[in-house]
Amino acid sequence: MSGGASVEETLELWASSLRGIKERIRPLFTQERVAASAARFLDVLLGNEPRKTGWMRAEAAGDPGPWRQQALLGRGTWDADALRDIVREYAVEQLCDDKAVLVIDETGFLKQGKASCGVARQYTGSAGKITNCQIGVFAAYVSDKGHAFIDRALYLPKAWTSDSARMRAADVPETVGFATKPALAVEMIERALAAHVPFAWVAADSVYGVGDIEAVLRHAGKGYVLGVNANHWFGSWCAKPLIAGEAKHIAAGLPKTAWKRLSAGQGTKGESL
Repeated sequence: MSGGASVEETLELWASSLRGIKERIRPLFTQERVAASAARFLDVLLGNEPRKTGWMRAEAAGDPGPWRQQALLGRGTWDADALRDIVREYAVEQLCDDKAVLVIDETGFLKQGKASCGVARQYTGSAGKITNCQIGVFAAYVSDKGHAFIDRALYLPKAWTSDSARMRAADVPETVGFATKPALAVEMIERALAAHVPFAWVAADSVYGVGDIEAVLRHAGKGYVLGVNANHWFGSWCAKPLIAGEAKHIAAGLPKTAWKRLSAGQGTKGESL
């Protein structure tokens, strides 16, 4: 391949990087067999299989059945938050930029049953409706060099946190109580700040445009672009002239020259403006 590395060189670079990542996470596992299962699990996640069920992951990993990886995910003793910190550290090393953006968003994981931790009938943008699902809140680090997830939190509805028996059955720690999605976002932002993750802005949709997020970012000296609902009330006592009212009325009163159309990239139906 002219003008760049050969296929063999590229594959070796990928393989070397993957070995380095496995070495980073190795101290999380006290038993060699569990560490080996974790390494194979990572290999399978990066594989080409379109569906990664337990049996399919086991087959791709060369295991006789799914129980080794089930043990890793369900019964193994290792610190998931420590793994989160390792992932964050690695991502920031690769993508570090003082002008980076921390993006907060949620996604739903559709489920059929009632036993999965946090599952309930709730709205998810993944399906565009209220349906049976789990909701995860995520933080992604975005710079000119790329983007990667660096934090996550499982949203537990009140139907779960108010049912102690159900929480125990799902092995939820007793210290975990109800937290709104904005509260989970605040925790992730504060973790990023405590870890000295370099970023200039936080962006999130209207789910996170209310509550304590703005105050936390103001105190930290970070910029933010947070969506709000049309009926959100704004009051500015410093601006001249004074600005006060619902978002929709303030927006409607702005001249056309105040607006600039920007591209959010290519979507399934063309450019998103």
